[in-house]
Amino acid sequence: MIYWEIFLAFFIPGILGYGGGPASIPLIENEVVGRYEWMNVNEFSEVLALGNALPGPIATKMAGYIGYEQGGILGSLVGIFATVAPSLILMIVLLGFLYKYKDSPKVKRMTTFIRPTIAVLLGVMAYGFFFTSYQDTGIWQTLFLVVASFFLLEKLKVHPALVIVAAMGYGAVFI
Repeated sequence: MIYWEIFLAFFIPGILGYGGGPASIPLIENEVVGRYEWMNVNEFSEVLALGNALPGPIATKMAGYIGYEQGGILGSLVGIFATVAPSLILMIVLLGFLYKYKDSPKVKRMTTFIRPTIAVLLGVMAYGFFFTSYQDTGIWQTLFLVVASFFLLEKLKVHPALVIVAAMGYGAVFI
């Protein structure tokens, strides 16, 4: 019974909490504190603070912790699955429709319009990163990282994850 309750406590906020973790937090609090009374408000705020301190999506970290507290490792897995299940189900359904109608002229036209939009959004994000880096560390450090990253990615074909780790190491040591 506890695993079903854990599932519902995180599945319902996952469905209703449009916008991800920050929008889901009050819904999770309602389930965990108000409905099931697994925690009081103080304990929930401590879990929230802990979840904010760690990298990654907050809702899954909270689900993992609260699920573990209530049902052990299996409870943690149920909580995490319940948090990502609404998005997973929706993605599978939408991809099923997209795959079914992939040869449709409307779908082809839609993907033709989406690609430039994604390119612009990525470009704006990259510009924001570059501008922030320029303001925080200066032009020479920024240019060095840009040129070195480009060389490693395009010329030497180094995996992007390794380039990111190398840039983080460079920043930790030299900046």
